[in-house]
Amino acid sequence: MKKKLMLTGIMGLLVGAIVLVDASCTTQAEKKADVLPQSKELTHGELVTRGKYLVTVGLCNDCHSPKKFGPHGMSLDEERLLSGHPEGSTIPTVDSKSLKPGGWVLFSGDLTAAVGPWGVTYSANLTPDSTTGIGAWSEETFVKTIRTGKHLGQEGGRPILPPMPWEFVGKMTDEDLKAVYTYLQSLPPVKNRVPAPVPPAEAAKLAKL
Repeated sequence: MKKKLMLTGIMGLLVGAIVLVDASCTTQAEKKADVLPQSKELTHGELVTRGKYLVTVGLCNDCHSPKKFGPHGMSLDEERLLSGHPEGSTIPTVDSKSLKPGGWVLFSGDLTAAVGPWGVTYSANLTPDSTTGIGAWSEETFVKTIRTGKHLGQEGGRPILPPMPWEFVGKMTDEDLKAVYTYLQSLPPVKNRVPAPVPPAEAAKLAKL
């Protein structure tokens, strides 16, 4: 009888200890939750600011913005930021031998066009112009394009060609891509129709080689 009472007492102590430990862990978890910063929905203005920061440090202007040339060298054309390769401009003559796989990758003087083994590519107009830019793109279309490396994010769409590093840009979080899209949509629309990519077989003709 005494043994039974002792066992019952020990069991009761164990159960009580477990309850106390569980309660202590719960309290500590609640305290941690109070200390950790809570993520919040960014306002439109905050998204624009975040997107501008990402576009700037991501060097998007290097290829997507036309340039001006002055006594101090090359600078961004502030009136045509991120409007892509200027419509109607030509690329200089290049040596066809350098375009073979393993050869050189060449850029136009303002870095908005590139020539390589894949042919010729022109930087896209990223301003919200509805006919020549991305003004008609939804946020979903923009994100899908960056994630898949396909134009308009379509499975059968043409691939986004070099030098656009979509494989790395596509690693951004959904929140960051949303911020980039919001910033681009906040820019003044620039009407500038960028030429379509040129395949290797036609690149030589276009470059007048």
